[in-house]
This record gives sequence, C-alpha cells and structure tokens, in this order.
Amino acid sequence: MNLSTLAPRPGAKHRVKRLGCGESSGHGKTSGKGHKGQKSRAGTNVRHGFEGGQMPIYRRLPKKGFNNIDFAIRYAVINVSTLNERFEDGAEVNEAALRALKLVKGAHDGVKILGNGELKKKLTVNVNKVSASAREKIEKAGGEVVDPAPVAK
Repeated sequence: MNLSTLAPRPGAKHRVKRLGCGESSGHGKTSGKGHKGQKSRAGTNVRHGFEGGQMPIYRRLPKKGFNNIDFAIRYAVINVSTLNERFEDGAEVNEAALRALKLVKGAHDGVKILGNGELKKKLTVNVNKVSASAREKIEKAGGEVVDPAPVAK
C-alpha cells in the first residue's frame, strides 16, 4: 500500500450540483431556488425557527412546568482507583489537593468519591460525599473518611 493507491470509499464522494447550466440540466433558470420569495434572493438569512413574521411556535406555546436543574448540586466525581494512582501513602485527599493534581477542574459544588477500582494506600479522605463502597475500600486499606457538612446550594 502506498499513497498513490489510496482512494475514498465508494459512495463517499458525490458529484457537485452544477447550478445555472441551462434549462435542460434541471438546475437552470432559478437554480433550484423556486420562484420569488425571501429564500430565492441573494444574501438571504432566515434564523432558525423563523415563521415568516407569524408568531413563532416557541412564543405561541405557554411556558409551563418547573425544572430542578437550576437547583441541582453538581459533584466532581473521582474513583478510588484514581486516588490509588495519584496520591502517596498517608496523604490527605481534599478538594484543594485534587485541584492541585488537576483531577477536579471547573466549577463544582462539591466532590464525591466513588468505589470503582482498588485502593491499596492509607488515605485520609475529607470531601463532601463518599459512596458506601468507596468508604468500605478506604477503611479496609487502613484509611479514614472525615465527614464534613453536606453541600448546601
């Protein structure tokens, strides 16, 4: 195989529609844009959802209901396997330490440790939430979980 034998897969390349090449081409005269109207003109720009000046559907329908997403608490999630890889034996795991190692980035309301993987190091974990399986693995490895106050938004 060499570069001169490479070709696109069958059906990946299409012939370009050649517009304005006479009436018998099927794309002559109006070039597939129909007769008159806003979209047949040059420089047309109709925004998404525009209904020609009619009151659009997203404004005709009433805004109903409640969405709890604004009040949801967003946790940065870390697995115990990651703690095992990135922390030394006897280290304290808190949000500041996780941010220093770039395991937590961006805006979060708290940190939660999940129990995926194995933990063989003795760690002191001081985060907002710890799953039951993660707590069991941390304590089995000789570490401890410090329970801080829960996150309030």
